[in-house]
Amino acid sequence: MERLTDLIHVSRETLDRLDRFVALFTKWSRAINLVAPSTLDQLWERHVLDSAQLYALDPRPRKWLDLGSGGGFPGIVMAILMMETEIGSVDLVESNRKKAAFLQRAIAETGARGQVHTLRIEAASQQLAGYQAVSARALADLERLLGYAEPWLAAGATGYFHKGRDYRREIDEARRSWSFDLLEHESMIDADSVILQIYNLKRIGG
Repeated sequence: MERLTDLIHVSRETLDRLDRFVALFTKWSRAINLVAPSTLDQLWERHVLDSAQLYALDPRPRKWLDLGSGGGFPGIVMAILMMETEIGSVDLVESNRKKAAFLQRAIAETGARGQVHTLRIEAASQQLAGYQAVSARALADLERLLGYAEPWLAAGATGYFHKGRDYRREIDEARRSWSFDLLEHESMIDADSVILQIYNLKRIGG
């Protein structure tokens, strides 16, 4: 928790909400697979802090979309951090009903400013619009991820995507199908990871 306050300034109330989320996550993880079990003992570092980096990169209140939200990283963490301001919210898209139920419970128990949509991403693109930012973590390789996010990025949203040590290969492969502007942010948590900030997305030959 100390490293979070080094990363961003948050209130005691926000820290308490994150604590409640972590406790709930740990409880539900015994029943359903929310993250790799091997990372549970590093939950704050590997998942909470890693997710909170997005808020540090762009803390402006905004309408945010999180794709394939799974265990709530980064979506629930961002929705909790947005409680620091009067506006801003996160829509979380998760097709797995058990994981969606967990996300709904997390929002109810923490008061996070978010809403869960139990939809496939393809269906979400037909129903959800008007976002300034789109995020996804551990969802797909970059080329496929841009395909999922295209409806929103092509409409002007900015993408924030966590990627691991193989990210340069993913960028090269994605550029065969996509044209985009890119900012690479070194991870504050893992020296082998980055957050890719992507905007002005266009399909090549499309």
